[in-house]
Amino acid sequence: MSLPDSQSPAADERAGLGDFARRFAGPLRRFFARRLGNEADVADLVQDVFERLSRLDDPGAIQRAESFVFVTAANVLKDHARRGRVRGAGQHEPIEPHAETLPGSEIPPDRVLASRKIAAQLHAALLELPERSRDVIVLRLLEGWKMADVAAALGISTRAAEKHQARALAHLAERLRGWR
Repeated sequence: MSLPDSQSPAADERAGLGDFARRFAGPLRRFFARRLGNEADVADLVQDVFERLSRLDDPGAIQRAESFVFVTAANVLKDHARRGRVRGAGQHEPIEPHAETLPGSEIPPDRVLASRKIAAQLHAALLELPERSRDVIVLRLLEGWKMADVAAALGISTRAAEKHQARALAHLAERLRGWR
């Protein structure tokens, strides 16, 4: 013969957890609200406490329930702070929900799109160059190396490096002619 659902161990456990939730939800919200600057995390942390309590075999059998719940809450708060440090929380400006413009949005979208297109064209044009010419132009213009350093790094003469640069610049100018 089976027990009615209200008398099963699982039902007793749910009832014990429900009692904890009714008794401690408000005090836990206040506990977290006083300790956090972010009101949005309070409900999640309260839920974390009850989730940890739900892992217990019989939450109703806890001797000093209030002490146990708030020690658990303190541990949840420590874990939350640790996760925040790992994720770099607080190292950015929060986004205002009704902000007219977001930081960095002062560049018009059409200019962003045009810049992306020209960057893609430049990349394609660089890939069309012979490897040596591409290496010279990348090291010289994009990395800012001196021509003598470029030549030494590639094992060629400075004059040869200058010729590769001239050919590369002519090719890039041709490929990007319509840009401006």
